[in-house]
Amino acid sequence: MFTLPEAQHLIENHIQTISIPEAPSELYEPVRYVLSMGGKRIRPALVILACDLFSGAVESALMPAVAIEVFHNFTLLHDDIMDRSELRRGKPAVHVKFGENVAILSGDVMSIMASRLMNQSPGVILNVVQDVFTKTAMQVCEGQQMDMNFESVLTVSEEEYLTMIELKTAVLIAASLKIGALLGGSSQKDAEDLYEFGKYLGMAFQLQDDLLDTFGDPDITGKKQGTDIVDNKKTYLMIEALGCASAAQRKELLKWLTAREFNREEKIRSVTLIFDTLKIRERTEKKIRAYYDRALTNLHKLNRPGERKTELINFASYLMNRNR
Repeated sequence: MFTLPEAQHLIENHIQTISIPEAPSELYEPVRYVLSMGGKRIRPALVILACDLFSGAVESALMPAVAIEVFHNFTLLHDDIMDRSELRRGKPAVHVKFGENVAILSGDVMSIMASRLMNQSPGVILNVVQDVFTKTAMQVCEGQQMDMNFESVLTVSEEEYLTMIELKTAVLIAASLKIGALLGGSSQKDAEDLYEFGKYLGMAFQLQDDLLDTFGDPDITGKKQGTDIVDNKKTYLMIEALGCASAAQRKELLKWLTAREFNREEKIRSVTLIFDTLKIRERTEKKIRAYYDRALTNLHKLNRPGERKTELINFASYLMNRNR
């Protein structure tokens, strides 16, 4: 059985083998750049772990796993443009290094590359796997659009936000597991149970990201602290704070959400202070734990021996305790 680090290492090595054209260099150099940034390779590793859960023959899952990683990096590339993020994994974002127009086009070609790589799935299961992949790709775009829509409204409901992160983040983690399971020869029910495990784990993952943006160490995360606050992101933290704030606290939060000119550090400091007073960190951690527990419930339903699930349980635990 593969461990998570072994699956990540396998993916990292296999990424080096994919063929990326040389010309035009302006189009393909950013692709090489973003794929060379590293990253945790969690999603493709999940494809491998899920396949290995049902079959030891993971070779058939390698290209689909890399397809997932290429697609994921394409979404990050375009997200960074839309969010005006200057850093990605501690390095200049693609649009900063190469220019916005080049980054858009390089992102486009990565999405096409991902589809071509997914097409290398075994023929007997290709149509099913492609259907999961394309549906998921559309859902990710829907989630990103919802996230952008939230920028133009003052408040967002908790339900709307949770739907958005399910689409934007959780479904790709879920699909990685489902695709891997299908490639490994699982039953449809087992594939669906793994999907649900991944979905709820993905929800916890994104909420953890929200938490790290405000409370994480930028030297560890590789990102500027408080970016979500500065950009008026309607994260779970902000929605929860607006929902339980006193009249005075709500007034101050809305003041910062509507301010056109402000001192970046003062805004982060003031909003974070309200978060601390309202114990928003603890409230978010409780929500993360609830999704984590739901994820494990679905994993335990899986019709596989307990010892075969150990690595996915370890993976879930790792996500719960990460700091970047």
